[in-house]
Amino acid sequence: MEFEFDDEQRLLQRVVRETVTKSRSLPEKQLWDTYLELGWLEAPPVELAIVLEELGYVADPTPFLATATWFAPLAGRLPRGSGTGVFDGEGKFVLDADRADEIAILTSEGVVVRDGKDLAAERLSVFDPTLHIARVDVPDLVAGVPDLALMGLAVSTVGSCRRILDLVVAHVKQRHQFGVPIGSFQAVKHKAADMYVAIERAKVLAYFSALTIAEDDPRRGRAAAMAKAAAGDCQRVCFQNGFQLFGAMGYTWENELQIHLKRAKAGDLLLGTASEHRKALLV
Repeated sequence: MEFEFDDEQRLLQRVVRETVTKSRSLPEKQLWDTYLELGWLEAPPVELAIVLEELGYVADPTPFLATATWFAPLAGRLPRGSGTGVFDGEGKFVLDADRADEIAILTSEGVVVRDGKDLAAERLSVFDPTLHIARVDVPDLVAGVPDLALMGLAVSTVGSCRRILDLVVAHVKQRHQFGVPIGSFQAVKHKAADMYVAIERAKVLAYFSALTIAEDDPRRGRAAAMAKAAAGDCQRVCFQNGFQLFGAMGYTWENELQIHLKRAKAGDLLLGTASEHRKALLV
């Protein structure tokens, strides 16, 4: 199992990073069309993880994550347009169900794909207004979360945490107190270092999960749970330290930080928190 990106993967990472940086201000529809045109939805697991990390970094507003990691692994194909999946056995918090063109549903009879407009998906009010979370009332649901869905949320959360750290580093370099940048204080350095370590740990486990999925390794289930747990732990460190080092400006909608704090927190809450996945690993 190779743990380093090869030349093509590094090139993909650079291209995705440059593309999302240039296009992040475009309307959502144009962003979605760009992703479809570039064929990112068809990427295999490791390359998909590279794309998702960069989309997490810019708090992507499109249904890419749900389409690639919630619908596709359940239906075994890409949807006509956008898609999502219902596989938690309850249908209470389904990513993008209110705007998906197709929805794959895991029932006791197997996977059923329904047209999105035929299902009464009720969008819920959540702390991140850019995030589409909906309730889907469908009978006979059973639980069976795809490994790819856990990996997708984990690596997307890593992207959000990377952005939080970058914003924090830029802030503590330019914010002065007692005549010096606050980033020169040892306590501030320690908090930033803790964020970096948490991000690197979560990133390694997220890509290990992608590798096990790509190779259909028997450890893929445990790897996905480990990745989701590590990403949840990472967001906790980055949320607390990022929020504190910004001196409460994380509250304000004028500051970009609040967007990524909310995305990171949502990444932990969807499909089970870090604590739940750690407990699952003990079974």
